[in-house]
Amino acid sequence: MLHELLLALLGFTGDFVLDASPARRRAATQDAAAGGGDGDGEVGPAFRLAPDLTFLQPSERSAIERLISLGFYYKELNRFATESRDLSWIQYSIDVSSPHTDKTNKNGKVRKGSVYRRAIANGITEILSVYRSAVLQVEQNLLSDPLPILATVTHGLNKFEVLLPPLYELVMEIEQKDIRGGQLLNLLHKRCHCGVPELQSCIQRLLWHGHQVMFNQLTSWMVYGILQDQYSEFFIRRQDDRDGENDSSQRDFSDKFMQKLAKDTSLASWHTGFHVSLDMLPEYIHMRVAESILFAGKAIRVLRNPSPGATLQEHVNQGQNPKGSHRMQSFTGGSGAPKDLPNFSNISAEELLPLAEADKIDAMLKELKHSSEFHKWLFESAVGSIRTIAANHLWQLVVVRADLNGHLKALKDYFLLAKGDFFQCFLEESRQLMHLPPRQSTAEADLMIPFQLAALKTIGEEDEYFTRVSLRMLSYGMKSSTSQKDLQKPNALELPSQGKAASELALDGWDSIALEYSVDWPLQLFFTPDVLSKYRKVFQYLIRLKRTQMELEKSWAAVMHKDHADFSDYCKDRKNGSATQLRRQRSKPLWRVREHMAFLIRNLQFYIQVDVIESQWNVLQSHVQDSHDFTELVSFHQEYLSALVSQSFLDIGSVSRILDSIMKLCLQFCWSIEQYETRPNISEIDHITEVYLPFS
Repeated sequence: MLHELLLALLGFTGDFVLDASPARRRAATQDAAAGGGDGDGEVGPAFRLAPDLTFLQPSERSAIERLISLGFYYKELNRFATESRDLSWIQYSIDVSSPHTDKTNKNGKVRKGSVYRRAIANGITEILSVYRSAVLQVEQNLLSDPLPILATVTHGLNKFEVLLPPLYELVMEIEQKDIRGGQLLNLLHKRCHCGVPELQSCIQRLLWHGHQVMFNQLTSWMVYGILQDQYSEFFIRRQDDRDGENDSSQRDFSDKFMQKLAKDTSLASWHTGFHVSLDMLPEYIHMRVAESILFAGKAIRVLRNPSPGATLQEHVNQGQNPKGSHRMQSFTGGSGAPKDLPNFSNISAEELLPLAEADKIDAMLKELKHSSEFHKWLFESAVGSIRTIAANHLWQLVVVRADLNGHLKALKDYFLLAKGDFFQCFLEESRQLMHLPPRQSTAEADLMIPFQLAALKTIGEEDEYFTRVSLRMLSYGMKSSTSQKDLQKPNALELPSQGKAASELALDGWDSIALEYSVDWPLQLFFTPDVLSKYRKVFQYLIRLKRTQMELEKSWAAVMHKDHADFSDYCKDRKNGSATQLRRQRSKPLWRVREHMAFLIRNLQFYIQVDVIESQWNVLQSHVQDSHDFTELVSFHQEYLSALVSQSFLDIGSVSRILDSIMKLCLQFCWSIEQYETRPNISEIDHITEVYLPFS
């Protein structure tokens, strides 16, 4: 009988011990088919003593039934371990149609593969091997005892009565709820907090096995930049959904950017490749730490996989190029891409991430992996160190090798109008053109001529960044037929309602002038479409303001020239000069309005250029000089752009609409003054003055 009992303790039943599991499974299957249950059946030990054993006393029967329940738990745990460690899916992975062959569990449910579950199964196998050794020791004790008794078995296996039942409940919950990946680590972490030291030690060992998989995935991700996650169990996931751009103003640029992403895998991985999956993130790993892991892996991917044919611009004098020749070719081509610039030779991954640094990261992760316990503060400290290494090398790539500060200065020069002489010349060259309605098909080409002329007159040949700038007429704004003539209509003076979109506030058809900046790898990591969109938004606002200021100055110069001519005529012929004097007297109120307009526009422009742009630029430059962390630079640059937008009132709809309306009135006033001599229209000018006065 004792030998039958020992066999039952290892899951082998017979005439002495009966197994009710098959009957349970059949009943559970029938209930599930009838819709009366979930198919899991009843829980608890299914091993029973045979009912015809009449020679056993009730106390003996109770002790034996308590012992044979351990055999049931052992059998179920061994079944779970065997199924989870089954590698038969490997032979099917060659089949393209089913690369991830799923298996079915004992209830016929399809169960997905899981490397975490396999790791837990390895830990359970360790515990079961200790249990088998204990059963073997009990058998040897019984054989060596001349009078074997049941108490020998009970004494030898007593400690497993507090281990196997909770482990059985654990694997049942894992199977029934199909718990995998980070969720499985969460479950084990919660079960570690119990009052039974032996059980706590066992579950900590299972958690250690689960962490081995996690650290292997972290090593693959943070050392090699490879996401090793066949069954989607890691908390770093590939980004499957890419939200399209809803803003029609950026659709063209976004399409171009996505085409670049398709050609550049490292760039695609950085912007749209990966994200943190909250459902697989263990609760004891903070979101901040997970984001650091995400960033470090993405940075390592960029450093280990430079863009194919990536070249970095060399900072030398470009005096050998004829002045403006390559710019002319660039703008007539309309691409805005730099040409004829000397480059470094193709860079290698070893240059961007030295082998010693990769070994250092690997050593930190191995130290955590080999630790017997998971220490949260050690883990967070190691992740922070790895993130710092990755951020520093990415900083070296973007800031030093790719000359980030030079490109920031170029964006300030052209998008923020720091090169005022260039844009002044451009607006003067295109002034007559902008007095006519833009032709939708040729407006961009028409602007190229004054743009090139302004470049030849003002841009020095040493400016190697100008070739990256191109002029565009965006497809949004008011209708392209709107121009000076449309602004002279009475209804053009009406203030826009609160519900109107910003695109309806355009001054005229030329208001959709914008710049584009050609950015090469790896600067796309820093200058994202959203960043360039903010630069473009500020540029359109500033060029509109500068154009308004220039028109006010031009109208004053023209009128003063006429006034001097009239005064000269009056001095020559005082008898017939009464009409001239009367006209000069009538014009004085107009000049006061013009001076008020010029004062407002001039001070607004001074405020934005000096108090906003220059001030924030100095702050950004101090950060660029002091920081050696790529993520910090990105954050500082975002703060810089946000300050430009907010302090220029572009994010305050009501103020922005009022300023747009003022500039619109100023332009119409200037054009009305220019036509005053040939087509005097006092009522129209008075109407403009009446509308403008509330703003003042």
